[in-house]
Amino acid sequence: MSFELTASMMCANFGNLEKEIRDLEAGGIDSFHIDIMDGRYVPNYAMSLNDMKYIRSATKLPLDVHLMIEHPNTHIELFLKNLRKGDTVYIHPEAEYHPSTTLQKIIDAGMIPGIAINPGTSIETVMEMLQIVDKVLVMSVNPGNAGQMYLPYVGKKIDRLLKIKDEMGFEIYWDGACGMDKIETFAPKGVRGFVLGTTVLFGKGRPYGDILREIKKLII
Repeated sequence: MSFELTASMMCANFGNLEKEIRDLEAGGIDSFHIDIMDGRYVPNYAMSLNDMKYIRSATKLPLDVHLMIEHPNTHIELFLKNLRKGDTVYIHPEAEYHPSTTLQKIIDAGMIPGIAINPGTSIETVMEMLQIVDKVLVMSVNPGNAGQMYLPYVGKKIDRLLKIKDEMGFEIYWDGACGMDKIETFAPKGVRGFVLGTTVLFGKGRPYGDILREIKKLII
C-alpha cells in the first residue's frame, strides 16, 4: 500500500534548518509541508514567503504549500513564481471570494491544486471545487497552531470523502494531530498522505529515520 509522509516544517528547528532538511531527506520523508499564516485568516503567524523560498532552494523534494491567508488570489503569484512545477498549493475556500479563479492560476502555473477543509467546513459547500482539485487537505484540528487535540467527528468527514474521491478525481491528505494510530486506521481506507508534526515526528529526541521507518512498517 502506497501512502505519503510530509513533514510540517513549522515544527522544525529553525536554528539549524538546513540540517533538519537533510536529516528528514535521509530519513525518507516524501515532501515538505509549508504552513503560511497571515495572522488574519488564522490567529497566528507561522512560516513566511522567505522560509518557503529557502526550503525550496535547499531540497529537490516536492513542497506542499498550505496558504492560511485571506484572499490568496491577491498574492498567489508571489508564491507560484518561487515554486517548481509539481509542487502543491492548498487554499482555504472560505478565504477567497472566487476560489476557483485562484485554483485556476495554480493549475496554469503547473502546480498541483488543492483545497484545505477546516473541521467546521462541510463537504457540501466545496463539492464543485472537488471536481477541479487534485488534493484535499482535511484539517482534523482548527488551523493556526501545532499541538492541538484531534476532533473526532472529522473521521466521519474523511469516510464520506473516501466514497467520492475516485469518482471526482482527488486524493485525501490528513493534517493535524496525526499520530501512528490515525495512519494505521486511515491509510488502509485510502487516505493518500499524512502531515507529520509534533504528535509523532518533531521533538521526540529520536532520529527522524527511525520514526519514519516505524510509521511505514505499520502498513504492509
